Amino acid sequence: MEAEELFTGIVVVIEAIGIFAVVAGFAVAAVLAARALLRGAGATAAFQTLRTTIGGSILLGLEIFVAADIIRTISTPTLQDAAVLGLIVVIRTVLSMSIQIEIEGTLPWRRALLTSGAAVIAAEASRGGHSRERGA
Repeated sequence: MEAEELFTGIVVVIEAIGIFAVVAGFAVAAVLAARALLRGAGATAAFQTLRTTIGGSILLGLEIFVAADIIRTISTPTLQDAAVLGLIVVIRTVLSMSIQIEIEGTLPWRRALLTSGAAVIAAEASRGGHSRERGA
């Protein structure tokens, strides 16, 4: 087996994990939102939980896809591939920042702690689907 074939196989597995993370995140978001509704937290809290959890799963998926793209570029290191990777990373970074701002309501560099997509989902899951209170 050539190195390029090995890298291609690894990239396919990582991309599948990224797809699973996004799809599973949507399922977890639906369960958490339903649980918030059933516990009487109200539609607003359920919607906020749904929105935050879906955003977190998309962020996690984007992070995984960037890792796959980096590995793909390592397998075929040409200048054109590096430029395409750079463009993909810039686009995904802008998307991630936009989603993060939407979830947290603040610019990423203004938050006290760095929070990945996985941390957002974990926080929502441990919160039991209840809306978080935001400070100023």
